[in-house]
Amino acid sequence: MAGEWRVLNLGEAPLEIIDGDRGTNYPNQAEFSAMGHCLFLNAGNVTTEGFRFSDCAFITPEKDASLRKGKLVRNDVILTTRGTVGNVAYFDDSVPFDNIRINSGMVIFRAQTPALSPRYLYFFVRSALFHSQVSALRTGSAQPQLPIRDINRIEIPIPPLSEQRAIAHILGTLDDKSELNRRTNETLAEMARALFKSWFVDFDPVRAKAAGSDPGLPKPLADLFPNSFEDSELGETPKGWGVWHVADIGNVICGKTPSTQVSEYYGHDVPFITIPDMHGKIFATMTQQKQLSRAGTASQQKKTLPGGAICVSCIATPGLVVITTEEAQTNQQINTVVPARSDETYLWYWSLRNLGDEIRAGGSGGSVLTNLSTGRFAQLRVLVPPAKLRSCYHLLVAPLFNRILANENESRTLAALRDTLLPKLISGELRVQDAERFIEGRQ
Repeated sequence: MAGEWRVLNLGEAPLEIIDGDRGTNYPNQAEFSAMGHCLFLNAGNVTTEGFRFSDCAFITPEKDASLRKGKLVRNDVILTTRGTVGNVAYFDDSVPFDNIRINSGMVIFRAQTPALSPRYLYFFVRSALFHSQVSALRTGSAQPQLPIRDINRIEIPIPPLSEQRAIAHILGTLDDKSELNRRTNETLAEMARALFKSWFVDFDPVRAKAAGSDPGLPKPLADLFPNSFEDSELGETPKGWGVWHVADIGNVICGKTPSTQVSEYYGHDVPFITIPDMHGKIFATMTQQKQLSRAGTASQQKKTLPGGAICVSCIATPGLVVITTEEAQTNQQINTVVPARSDETYLWYWSLRNLGDEIRAGGSGGSVLTNLSTGRFAQLRVLVPPAKLRSCYHLLVAPLFNRILANENESRTLAALRDTLLPKLISGELRVQDAERFIEGRQ
């Protein structure tokens, strides 16, 4: 490491470590709401990939004002310290909430500028150098935790501010491109879903034709929609459309976990999809927490899925849906539909996403469904437009899905590049100028 770099314990470094409020005003379950003034972070909001806001709880302005500690300001770094120790998130301007508090299983790192760059601090807390020290310090097996007294002992290398900023810029540029891809994908997915909703949920073309209005579609496409409704098992639906069971879409397969006692079953050959891999995703690519070896896949060959299969979580966290992009397997908490026709995959994806929304809301069978067996899942009902219309929708939105997948693959490459550079830059093994040349050679 270069001579001008300092190495300090976090307890003496130019930063503040802030705990969450653990006092008598700590909110109870009845004080949380689905919407509100201040987001109160839970363990699911701070993940290995940063913030996730799919399941949020909020508190009122009054409750927020009653708490003493744990309120975020922009450029704070959040670290989970109990249960799942070591997940990290960064409260920059991309986060859509202004008022956020941590819970009692987290701490805030707040850099004291200008001595310490907040983004450099963020990348340090994500680095292997930081996490190797965390692994040596955390205590407890049933409920791992990392007290502040031990966090203070962690060493951080602190280069001159100009080099901190340069390191943060290089790594941040890669993250910023990934974030742009994520936002682009959200827009593309919303376009595909909006068209699905217009055609197959709100039935806009059918309603327009029934009212004698122009549906605003080319005539060959408009002719695929009827001009009236009829009663069905699902209520009023377009005339001539059918009602199927999920099993009618294609083959339904329940996943299974190969024996964990056989180490040879696990490797880096075939994606093995579990529920944590499904949050916030459309496609399941080779980014799962676990992968199987060829031997592991062969041990339960009938559970192997082709690309284009649609996976639906049915236990614990039901209703999440992803599409496989290559041969894969899943665990037993996931049921998968392999569509009989590949040119209908994207229509069935949204149909099952809508079904997943109903499952999470407690529909499609009454009470909240937290354990949906394969048999019961296969018998859930879906609305079925004519085959030509199903295929037409798929072909129209396929370019959007192809772009989403290309962006996801690019982001995966960028993440691998960042993870290669991160430990070398943070430790001083690789200097900024060398990292810039390395990136240029990879582009």
